[in-house]
Amino acid sequence: MPQHLFILTGASRGMGYAIAEQLLQSGAELLCISRNDRDELDAVAAQHNATLSQWRADLCDASATAERLRAWLHEKTAAHYASVTLINNAALLPKIAPLRESSAADIALTLRVGLESVMMLTAAFLNATQSWTCPRNVLNISSGNGRRAMASQSIYSAVKAGMDHYTRCVAEEEKLVTNGAKLCSLAPGIIDTDMQTHLRDTDPAKFPSHQAFVEYKRDGHLLTPEAGAARVLAYLAREDFGVNPVADVRDA
Repeated sequence: MPQHLFILTGASRGMGYAIAEQLLQSGAELLCISRNDRDELDAVAAQHNATLSQWRADLCDASATAERLRAWLHEKTAAHYASVTLINNAALLPKIAPLRESSAADIALTLRVGLESVMMLTAAFLNATQSWTCPRNVLNISSGNGRRAMASQSIYSAVKAGMDHYTRCVAEEEKLVTNGAKLCSLAPGIIDTDMQTHLRDTDPAKFPSHQAFVEYKRDGHLLTPEAGAARVLAYLAREDFGVNPVADVRDA
């Protein structure tokens, strides 16, 4: 039976790990690209007779990883797969502060991991699979922060806004080719991950929206990583995936 093939970045923790676990439980073939391996995923793959590969990679410099992905996909037999999907989930959390207090290194590293690597991997994926006849998908994990202005969040928000708009542009490109890929930059809702802890632990004097994030946690508005992963994968499975290249899991 044809398998579904997934490539997932940032799979070693948080919602990325939960996505990886749920994909393996479904029996999909999965390639994880993360800074660290997770032995627990090997156990899940064995339990569900799923195929798992884990690549250690620092996406601060993604050019070599993108070329490795291109070559890896070229070696695959396209007819073996019912679909192929790239999920760009990896991101770097910068210091939360006004831009005037941000270092050049912090700005550069956040952009490289959160946007530059995403575009490189997407380019490699689309190039290597352009002759495949099965459905091809690119799912970018975005954020509401890229869609509304927030003080002391300019770097991370710029990354996600850039992700949204490059997705729109590439979606237009893919409409012009045979079996063009479907792309979506998806806001996953408010997930109880390291980012939320990072926001709550920030000095309120540096982050005017601090209290709102404290209240999200206090009032039970945060989804678990597992629940967030389930929502994201349910959206990916929708028949209208890609119709809106910038979307939110809560969209009807």
